[in-house]
Amino acid sequence: MPQKNNKSVNPGLWVSLAVTRILLGFIFLWAFLDKAFGLGFSTPTARAWINGGSPTTGYLSNLDGMFAPFFNGLAGNMLVDWLFMLGLFGVGIGLILGVAVRISALAGIAMMLLMWLAALPIATNPLVDDHIVYAAVLAVLAFGQSLQRLSIGHIWRDVPAVKRNSWLR
Repeated sequence: MPQKNNKSVNPGLWVSLAVTRILLGFIFLWAFLDKAFGLGFSTPTARAWINGGSPTTGYLSNLDGMFAPFFNGLAGNMLVDWLFMLGLFGVGIGLILGVAVRISALAGIAMMLLMWLAALPIATNPLVDDHIVYAAVLAVLAFGQSLQRLSIGHIWRDVPAVKRNSWLR
C-alpha cells in the first residue's frame, strides 16, 4: 500500500505505475518462458533451453556492432545462460508481484543496458532504442516504489529479513 504521505498523489498515477510494472514484468517473464520452453515465438521448440539450446546464442552470436567480438565470445557460455535466464525470471516475477521491485528494476536496467551496448551502433537511432526506454521506465519503477499498488509488496515488506535489510524492498 502507498505510504501515508503520498495520499495527495493522483490515484491515476498509482494505477498507471502498477499497470506499467506488471506489463514490463510480463515482457521479462515471457522472454524467460519462450527461451526456456521454446514456445515458438522467438525460440523454436528445438532450440529451447530445456532441450539443450542456449538462450544467449541466438542474440549474442549474431551481433555485428563495435562490441560484437566481446559479446560474441559470451554466446552459449553456461554461466552467461544461467545468469541471463535467472535475470529474466527474477525481474519478471519481481515486477509482476511487486516484490523486491528496486532489485528487480536495477537488474532489469543492467540487462537492458548490456543489450543496448551489444547492439551499438544502432541503425535506426545513434543513441536511443527500446532498451534505453525500458531502462528509463524501470528506473521510474525503482524510484516510484512508494507509490506502488496492485502488488503483494506490503506482505513482502513485512518479512523480517526485508525489514532488517531495506535494500531488499
